[in-house]
Amino acid sequence: MSCLVVDRHGPVAELTLNRPEKLNALNRDLISQITDTIRAVSGETGVRAIILTGAGRAFCAGVDLKELSGSSDVTGNDTWNEAENLLDVMRACPHPVIAAVNGFAVTGGLEIALMADFLIASDAARFADTHARVGITPSWGMTQILPRLIGINRARQMSLTGEFVSAETARDWGLVNEVVPAEALMPRARDLAAQIAETDRATMVRIRDLIDLSAELPLSEALQREVGVFEHHIQTLTPERVEKGREAVTNRGRKLNRQDTSGQEKQ
Repeated sequence: MSCLVVDRHGPVAELTLNRPEKLNALNRDLISQITDTIRAVSGETGVRAIILTGAGRAFCAGVDLKELSGSSDVTGNDTWNEAENLLDVMRACPHPVIAAVNGFAVTGGLEIALMADFLIASDAARFADTHARVGITPSWGMTQILPRLIGINRARQMSLTGEFVSAETARDWGLVNEVVPAEALMPRARDLAAQIAETDRATMVRIRDLIDLSAELPLSEALQREVGVFEHHIQTLTPERVEKGREAVTNRGRKLNRQDTSGQEKQ
């Protein structure tokens, strides 16, 4: 049985970590399969978005320390190198990645989720950074990405205590965007991915890149970069293309309004 299951739903690729008996803990095979799959999917123009989730009651419980402890290299250097490569591959992926956190996302598992563009969670999800308890310092982005999402003091609380955080608290802190019932997690993730797939690819990619820059550049430089991208992008447009996009947005707004009105009438 593969430790990573890959499904396709039109332009959306779903990757499911599939070691439920081990709470989807990351061993060498799983890290390698995630890395190879993300790299392969990155080159597919038919894919517009990726959903990353876990099988069973966990998203990912972190690195499989039991497997590492049985290795001749107890430090697991090969595994760390593979995972660092995974971080590079995820960051280079041209398709937005949604982490659909179905259960426990702990330490390395939380770092895997943080590699996504954004997270949504089931109400059964739980989050923790136990690096300090295990005795291993982070190397996959925890100390840099987590404070940017939830603030430095909350990141300190999570990383210095190893305390578990509920899905609702994670939402309130800004770690996850939404919390939904367990049965609604994948439908909601697919809905979000489908909405991404409806956007203009070139425009979406440029906006995504600009947002990523906001964490790396001073505000003045980032604003200048945004203007530069706009000036370049506007040269690629035609009035017909703009009008087509405007009509699509208008029609979508009308459809949503009809749905809202219909729902109110039923109530």
